[in-house]
Amino acid sequence: MSITSDEVNFLVYRYLQESGFSHSAFTFGIESHISQSNINGTLVPPAALVSVLQKGLQYVEAEISINEDGTVFDGRPIESLSLIDAVMPDVVHSRQQAFRDKLSQHQHQGSSSSNSSVAPSLTNSNGETPVNGDQNGTHTHNDDDMEMEVEGEAQIPPSKATVLRGHESEVFICAWNPVCDLLASGSGDSTARIWNLIENSSTQLVLRHCIREGGQDVPSNKDVTSLDWNSEGTLLATGSYDGFARIWTKDGNLSSTLGQHKGPIFALKWNKKGNSILSAGVDKTTIIWDAHTGEAKQQFPFHSAPALDVDWQNNSTFASCSTDMCIHVCRLGSERPLKTFQGHTNEVNAIKWDPSGMLLASCSDDMTLKIWSMKQDSCVHDLQAHSKEIYTIKWSPTGIGSNNPNANILLASASFDSTVRLWDVDRGVCTHTLTRHQEPVYSVAFSPDGKFLASGSFDKCVHIWDTMSGSLVNSYRGTGGIFEVCWNSVGDKVGASASDGSVCVLDLRTKYKVKA
Repeated sequence: MSITSDEVNFLVYRYLQESGFSHSAFTFGIESHISQSNINGTLVPPAALVSVLQKGLQYVEAEISINEDGTVFDGRPIESLSLIDAVMPDVVHSRQQAFRDKLSQHQHQGSSSSNSSVAPSLTNSNGETPVNGDQNGTHTHNDDDMEMEVEGEAQIPPSKATVLRGHESEVFICAWNPVCDLLASGSGDSTARIWNLIENSSTQLVLRHCIREGGQDVPSNKDVTSLDWNSEGTLLATGSYDGFARIWTKDGNLSSTLGQHKGPIFALKWNKKGNSILSAGVDKTTIIWDAHTGEAKQQFPFHSAPALDVDWQNNSTFASCSTDMCIHVCRLGSERPLKTFQGHTNEVNAIKWDPSGMLLASCSDDMTLKIWSMKQDSCVHDLQAHSKEIYTIKWSPTGIGSNNPNANILLASASFDSTVRLWDVDRGVCTHTLTRHQEPVYSVAFSPDGKFLASGSFDKCVHIWDTMSGSLVNSYRGTGGIFEVCWNSVGDKVGASASDGSVCVLDLRTKYKVKA
């Protein structure tokens, strides 16, 4: 087996992406020329770097303990090597010599006895020799071997899951058209795609992201990492690591190219009116664009580090967050922020205004959620319960279990601690901790009526939860780690985008019209 420097670089790049360090991944990718490699990202499984390291250690351990005749010495698990041990030849050599000396001792002591103390080669009932397992040959389960701990009736059958294939690399994001069943997806293969799922069709439009070089359009070879439909469902905006935002018609035609950012775009949102697009970039700025002309209306240079997320409060006012740990609230036409919220002690990954536009939620690598109000400088609530970084947050669209639409608004948080939490923000308490995922949770999304929550994790699972009881309603295991989940406008389908290049659509309808 051999491994090239390009392959090592790609494994490190993928590890940074999977760990949520998107801007670090970008910087490393530029420096190591990832875009120029010919590695097919869809063939590289999740956690590949860790897997390679673990398997390398196991191989070195096995090499130490295997005798020249191929048998496993002494029939016992060998002493575990650390990574540092494994790359130190003198350590490996001394371990090998110690095993040989001990073997020689055993052979001298038991050469005349039929009850030799040297055990035969350890095999299991199938005649296989386990390496680094227990003495009974018990198989150590990895994530792929583990059955989902869900009731049989909760598992979504394959007949209700449509797997859409066509992307040639990871699919970082997906979003349903707000008017009809068109699903947009953005990938590391420098394309976005629009999947037509109307009347059970699954045709696709390929939106190739190109740049002008030498008078002609060539593929940008950069990830498409953000996309958003306008409220009418007629236009799709995409943001790319090539530094350009683009506007497409729902038929897949390029309408405008927006180019003023100097570096990757991390987030992009339409305002409700549909006349402006807001973007955030690695260049530390946010920009409001005129959606009709493609011109930049105003650029806001207030962050001191890359801007990671943006969200509109209304058609002209928005909030932005950054790796600089600050949150700014800005308005079109204003030369300074209307408000600056400080209190997080690490990168702020995501921000979301509640449906009323009165409260702003933020989540951070400091493992906290904070709720902010324009009426005060300090946070309204400092919610501390997660044990690792919080990747994203979502508000429920309406109040749950109440006739008052503004009562009992819920906030959902997705964390690298493998849990999802539901919060009653009025009381500042966690109402449910959802614990079925086995790996970091990258995405959560409420159904349009707020009664259900979808979550997607790198354990390849999509779970559907009842938001009132916190119980698991449906579950599906895909073929790749889940980056994004989203509901269609009717609330009967969930889309999920995955690390293996697949996009999955789960049909949650329980009743079907029977044709006469």
